[in-house]
Amino acid sequence: MDRAIADQLEALHPDAFGWALHCCGADHARAEDVLQNAYLKLAAERARHDGRSSFKTWWFGVIRHTAHEELRRQRYRESLIGKLLAAFSDEPHPAPSRQVEMDEEAAELRDCLAQLPARQAEVLHLVFYQDLTIKQAAEVMRVGLGSARQHYDRGKARLRSLLQPASSHD
Repeated sequence: MDRAIADQLEALHPDAFGWALHCCGADHARAEDVLQNAYLKLAAERARHDGRSSFKTWWFGVIRHTAHEELRRQRYRESLIGKLLAAFSDEPHPAPSRQVEMDEEAAELRDCLAQLPARQAEVLHLVFYQDLTIKQAAEVMRVGLGSARQHYDRGKARLRSLLQPASSHD
């Protein structure tokens, strides 16, 4: 990183932290993590200013994008799929009654995913299990971004309806 960029980042740091704090719903710890991850993106050259906008506008976009990535990861970890995956990890085992419930939920989820059209199941797998963005999933699937988004939205809606308790289907 050259000195000019370092100077700009230093001058923008207080405003950048304020923006990160806003993007993280006033959660100081998350804002610190997001800002640190944004700096790491710069250091690893995964984010580069191309001059199409002001440096501040670009930097705030990087922070916003980083905050959204972190929120998405957090939601994933808290999601049903994340909870089910945690059930198969090396963490302490839950009570037997809870284990039975989690096994039933995992089986139900697998059954519901199997009922989805192939493209919908594929994009959901790439996004939730492989932690890819929809754009990355589209590239993997070799379909357009709009097509991947449509499969993703339809798949989530269908999965949601399939996972609803039987009484809500009546």
